[in-house]
Amino acid sequence: MSAALPAQGQTRRLVLSGTRGVVGRCRDFSATALADWDWLPPDGAGHALYGGTHDAAENGAAENGAAESGTARVEFAPDEYGGWDERSWNESAWNETLDAPVTWDDERRAIAEDVLMVVSELVTNACLHAGGPLELVLHCTPDRLRIEVTDASPVQPRPRPHADPAVPGGHGLVVLARLARAWGSVPHGSGKTVWAEVAAPRRP
Repeated sequence: MSAALPAQGQTRRLVLSGTRGVVGRCRDFSATALADWDWLPPDGAGHALYGGTHDAAENGAAENGAAESGTARVEFAPDEYGGWDERSWNESAWNETLDAPVTWDDERRAIAEDVLMVVSELVTNACLHAGGPLELVLHCTPDRLRIEVTDASPVQPRPRPHADPAVPGGHGLVVLARLARAWGSVPHGSGKTVWAEVAAPRRP
């Protein structure tokens, strides 16, 4: 456990307004917290995990319904059970990575990427469907990170039935379910809070 993280955990809050630039702000806020909590190696600049800021709500996705988070691109294809399987655009590079020994720094970077993707998905969904997030809360303990995004809409998130993999958008909750060990939504005042939990990196 990092010396910067108390045994009972630590909570950080970011109050938000509107939609412009909030995905990047939330990702940077989260990356800084991850570095402070030792979820990133000392040289692992969290701001660089996604190669540049990509704010779906800022560049027109709100108008066309397409939401793409970060620069990590994912294809979706039906698996043998009728669900959706995530496929890397560069499977050969991915397979080579699997052959290399996984280090403590590798694991921390991989989990940090998952966290930033989850943050991006939750915030982007709030931008596209709820007028923008009101608050991002991160609560970190030695065994997990809980991510909460509050917005003003009472409408609970639901996966789009029979989403077409060829059509952009509509896959955010699929990604969320893959990356988080648990997620859900609870009423919050006249709106709601959507939360997700990611397991902490295993220490050597």
